[in-house]
Amino acid sequence: MQHIGTNIADIRETIGMTQAALAKKINTTQSAIARLESGRQNVSADMLKKIGKALGKNLITLSPGTVNVTIKGGKKLTGSIVTNTSKNGAVALLCASLLNKGTTTLHKMPRIEEVHRIIEVLESIGVRVDWQGSTVVITPPKKFSLNKIDRVAAEKTRSIVMFIGPLMHTLKSFSLPQSGGCKLGSRTVRPHFYALENFGVNIKATEKAFEVKVETKYPKEIILYESGDTVTENAIFAAAGRTKTTTIKYATANYMVQEVCTFLKLFGVQIDGFGTTTLNITGVDNINQDVEYTLSEDPTDSMFFLATAIVTNSSITITRCPIEFLEIELLKLEKMGFKYSKSKTYFSHNGVTKLVDITTKPSKLVALHEKIHPSVYPGLNIDNLPFFAVIATQAMGQTLIHDWVYEKRAIYFTELDKLGADTVLADPHRIYINGQTKLRATELICPPALRPATILLIGMLGASGESVLRNIYSINRGYEKLVERLSGLGADIAYLDEF
Repeated sequence: MQHIGTNIADIRETIGMTQAALAKKINTTQSAIARLESGRQNVSADMLKKIGKALGKNLITLSPGTVNVTIKGGKKLTGSIVTNTSKNGAVALLCASLLNKGTTTLHKMPRIEEVHRIIEVLESIGVRVDWQGSTVVITPPKKFSLNKIDRVAAEKTRSIVMFIGPLMHTLKSFSLPQSGGCKLGSRTVRPHFYALENFGVNIKATEKAFEVKVETKYPKEIILYESGDTVTENAIFAAAGRTKTTTIKYATANYMVQEVCTFLKLFGVQIDGFGTTTLNITGVDNINQDVEYTLSEDPTDSMFFLATAIVTNSSITITRCPIEFLEIELLKLEKMGFKYSKSKTYFSHNGVTKLVDITTKPSKLVALHEKIHPSVYPGLNIDNLPFFAVIATQAMGQTLIHDWVYEKRAIYFTELDKLGADTVLADPHRIYINGQTKLRATELICPPALRPATILLIGMLGASGESVLRNIYSINRGYEKLVERLSGLGADIAYLDEF
């Protein structure tokens, strides 16, 4: 019952329906829905039918964690799409809210699986989280209680490691479940340990947990072992609660890190070097303020629709694109022959992130002579690299993609062969893609990694015929209502009549 209840809650939250609204539709009480979703109430097949009808899902054929879609590809898309707020920014700010003893209100929170998992963990340790449309209101307890932490939810997200930086300021010892998330080979969390040990944090990794003990230290300067996004964020969280100035070197200045810095400034945390690789942070000893913040836009969401427009040879307008985190990607696409126009720059709700509207044009692409590879910001975004794999299938010539960051992620790109692509895997990091190829419809199961899964969906949108993509949980981790948004552009895509 717990699994069914959790999935009903996820569907309800994803479509923006409250417990009260669902209760009214099926003629029951909100408390009954709450008990059902928490797994504390049995439910009959007839009740599942009623709930399924209210949610627009067939829950009778419920199978664990499975959402499947069917795509009739080869259609050109038209219209306009708004860039959504980001997964990486959202989970970072949810973790950052643990620093605040006051109420944190976050607007435009994406209703995605990764957010649901982090919220489930927050609620399990005593945090009250209330959804109000696309806004979440976060009220901390007087004291965190980690003895009843939701291990199942925690183990599904790698972001759980970012609880350490905030919780070290209020707890002298605690245990967190080992992190999960995308399956991208050997992704060590040791750089987090090396960063936080400067602040007196000792982390022992057991088979199933992170055992944390804190002995307060005030480092003047720390050098990050790796210029990673979550490592940088954890170090920022640690410094934000120290009143003495900490210099963090070899930080990333990626979009989610800049968002964290923008958010923390609301509490009076002083951050010099914003947008650079060296940050000087003077924190606040006791953060206790009621604050509101509106999340900024996701460059990987914009990039998804740019790649979709290219593969389907469509003209669409993508609004609210965070241009400073897409400039290298757009330059490389320009050199491949991609044609587009963009609006004048304007600002996001936070007054910091620069946005533009991009209108794509049907284009004939040629492969770049140089390899395409990611870099730490301001280079090509690591999460945007996979989109170039599916784009390369439509470029004349041979493209070399070098995915040096993640062990084995490039292997997932060979799944494009099942759609008619012509790839040659050189090693676990390098893949050659020969284009232009005509993509064909097929049936595939999503790989357990977000970005490789999305490029299969894009390939299916460009492939003539009817395709089926099964178990899109990995896509739902990072993209909100993607099927509905693509349908709004004229894509022939729908959920199968099964969950």
